[in-house]
Amino acid sequence: MSIDISPNPGRSAGRPREFDIDDALDKAITVFSEQGYHGTSISDLRDAMGLTAGSLYKAFKDKHAIFLASFDRYKQVRNALLDEELEKADSGRDGVYRMLAFYAEGAHGDGGRRGCLAVGTAVELAIFDDEAARRVERSMDRFETTFEALIRRGQEDGSINRSIEPNATARLLLSVVQGLRVLGKTSPSREQTFSVVDVAMKLLG
Repeated sequence: MSIDISPNPGRSAGRPREFDIDDALDKAITVFSEQGYHGTSISDLRDAMGLTAGSLYKAFKDKHAIFLASFDRYKQVRNALLDEELEKADSGRDGVYRMLAFYAEGAHGDGGRRGCLAVGTAVELAIFDDEAARRVERSMDRFETTFEALIRRGQEDGSINRSIEPNATARLLLSVVQGLRVLGKTSPSREQTFSVVDVAMKLLG
């Protein structure tokens, strides 16, 4: 999606200056993920997004608005990719594995060092920023609800032990995923992150 940032977009004279907001937010996501909210300045964002200060402020009220838009864009993209992966699952157990593996892949190498914007937001902002806290809460609820649904599906199709408690196990798996993203900052190898996935899968019986 492009945003018109010309001073007078209603006039026909002159060519309106536009930028692709999704592309700009993708660049902002990288900066916020690596540096955190407080460690990121407007000039950092301007340089990364390739915009002038005037263009930036025509599109966004302030740094906080850029951050919230970046968070929403981050979750939109990640959720769509996860949903696409989960559509391939042929059982509840396979779905749980695919979800764990999806996040394990992002918890090593450059992606792991860059960090997860949702986890970073939970640690840095959620305690005093209500808007950020609501976004984090929605994100975590979605994680837990998805894991629980996959566990129940697995219990119905016979791929997951019926004796485990779906809600508590879903919350535990959520904790595993978020822990992996934190540990990703320490540059673990792919083998190390997936060894955690293998152990987590044993919880399902």
